[in-house]
Amino acid sequence: MGSSGMKVYNNNEMLAWVGNFADRMEVSPEKIKMLNICGKKKNVLPTIETHKRVMIFADESQPDLFYELWEGGYGDYDMWLGKGVAANDEVETCKVKEMMDYKIAEPTVIFIINENTREASRYGIKNEFFSKGSVNYVGHEIRAVIMNMLSCDVGDTICIVSGESIAIEAAIEASEGTIIAVEPDARDMRALQDNVSKFGVHNIEIISGVTKENMANVPTPRLAFIVASKRLEDEIKVLLEVNPKMQFIVYTLELDMVVNIKNIFAKYNINDTEVLQISVSKTDKRSVMVAQPSPWMISGTPAE
Repeated sequence: MGSSGMKVYNNNEMLAWVGNFADRMEVSPEKIKMLNICGKKKNVLPTIETHKRVMIFADESQPDLFYELWEGGYGDYDMWLGKGVAANDEVETCKVKEMMDYKIAEPTVIFIINENTREASRYGIKNEFFSKGSVNYVGHEIRAVIMNMLSCDVGDTICIVSGESIAIEAAIEASEGTIIAVEPDARDMRALQDNVSKFGVHNIEIISGVTKENMANVPTPRLAFIVASKRLEDEIKVLLEVNPKMQFIVYTLELDMVVNIKNIFAKYNINDTEVLQISVSKTDKRSVMVAQPSPWMISGTPAE
């Protein structure tokens, strides 16, 4: 059913399963996070990471889900399984790792408890959690500020140019939307692909450059976050052709580039600009304050 695109669980069936598990766990249904992944690519791992009780409705379109959960570090988590579309009492309990080799071949309800998590948005994932590669990740404190500036809606579409860690965090926040991650460098693209797999985010579309051809094959973004390079003006020109109301945030570590960015904005009638510099200092092992690289962020919106 899932592979053919038909609706596997209807609303009444899902609510019946929620009621079944709410009674079984002696918890209010409002404390259960529902996630229907039948025939859909959704961010299961980040959902479990940020919710104490997750109920997943799955089918044969996600056969290796248990392996993905185990690989994501949830092997020792308690899990309850119900089979079939209609709610019933034939529910099994086990650890995730016990099912890692089991392939889902029928409608299956999965209930996972993660009591140790905090149910809150988490901006600024620490750099050591990202896969290492050729990428020099921005400090996580600065990334937290950038994420606040992006103000991702759950269904947002955002274009991130050469900002691998920003793309991952944005994909987690915009869990029902699409993040278009642009990475012209082949080595950096491999690091990005590793992180997509590591964090279990399925709503990232990776392209090699901001061109008319590439942008025609992805959803239209509301906002673009761009790490400034010599390609900046061409990227802005193409993005404005895709969406004349595109909002921009441009990141640079070079003071000289700030003036150039403002000139490009003026050329393309992008006004309401704001220039922000972020400075972070941290103590080293000797308790000496050490200044981190201080990026500039220039934001703007096209004139009406």
